Amino acid sequence: MGCSNSRSAVKLTDEDVQFLMKNTSYTEKEIRDWYKGFQVDCPDGKLSRDKFIDIYKNFFKGGNPEKFCEHVYRTFDEDGNGSIDFKEFLLAIGITTSTNAREKLKWAFKMYDVDSNGVIELDEMTRIIKALHEMLGDEAVSAFEGEEAAERIKDIFEKMDANNDGKISLEEFLEVCNIDDGLAKLLSLSGEM
Repeated sequence: MGCSNSRSAVKLTDEDVQFLMKNTSYTEKEIRDWYKGFQVDCPDGKLSRDKFIDIYKNFFKGGNPEKFCEHVYRTFDEDGNGSIDFKEFLLAIGITTSTNAREKLKWAFKMYDVDSNGVIELDEMTRIIKALHEMLGDEAVSAFEGEEAAERIKDIFEKMDANNDGKISLEEFLEVCNIDDGLAKLLSLSGEM
């Protein structure tokens, strides 16, 4: 199933609940409900990369979500240990489903910053957008191929790179997204902001 078959259940402590209530918009009951569901799928308390990809495949049957999922998974795996525990999972769900546009954009920035060096470079942006198109399926992949698509990505990148240093900082990313709602929706992978 993608989670270890070990039944050494990880307990949700009161401190965990308090932390999650403080850092998400979920109530104690919602957190405990999420936890019950997480334990059903991941009784050892760890969501594997493969299980995560299987979940995404259910939503994007016409495409290949694997490359995109690797980037999302990397962003969710805050401590970089190769698995997502319940706290990482709920914090990420809280951000990606939040109505707080700034928090969504900060999360999206982390996903685009593939090497985690604090800036987005053109090749990183290209990799994420290409992976997104592959996930969406054949029609989206063909829209990405070719010089025209590469030019569109380059144009977006140059628009965001306000100081023309070949890198997009978090501040540049947020500034352009605050001005251009359409671009913010595209880059934060959100249909609504």
